[in-house]
Amino acid sequence: MGKGAKPKESGGKGKGKQAASGSDENASKGKGKGGKGQDGLGTCTYVKARHILCEKQGKINEAYKKLEDGWLSNGDKVPPAEFAKVAQEYSECPSGKKGGDLGWFPRGKMAGPFQDVAFNTPVGATSAPFKSTHGYHVILSEGRKN
Repeated sequence: MGKGAKPKESGGKGKGKQAASGSDENASKGKGKGGKGQDGLGTCTYVKARHILCEKQGKINEAYKKLEDGWLSNGDKVPPAEFAKVAQEYSECPSGKKGGDLGWFPRGKMAGPFQDVAFNTPVGATSAPFKSTHGYHVILSEGRKN
């Protein structure tokens, strides 16, 4: 206990559960973006999502426009069955055949930007198009749990 500066380490990477308090532990599980604990975003352990993956930005923008024209521009949420139809039409990922369904996946399984967006998109919401190492994506968040 002689070193007074050591407690800061527990909040850094979110791995040390012993020294972190409950709220610090949850806040540190995000990718360094604070303030997520209030709405539950970024603090869950598992997410259920569908996605559309395209190699070209123009194609993902086309898919997103279809979602916008049908639902998003009216402020509506995209029904999962309708998102699935657009995924089957546009997605270049093998999951596209299943309507883009990725099922439940844990934090740490998906790469950087994809994980960030998946774990911070509210349930029922559709993300804006974004780029990852695999191409361009749109995500529909279907659930979250610990």
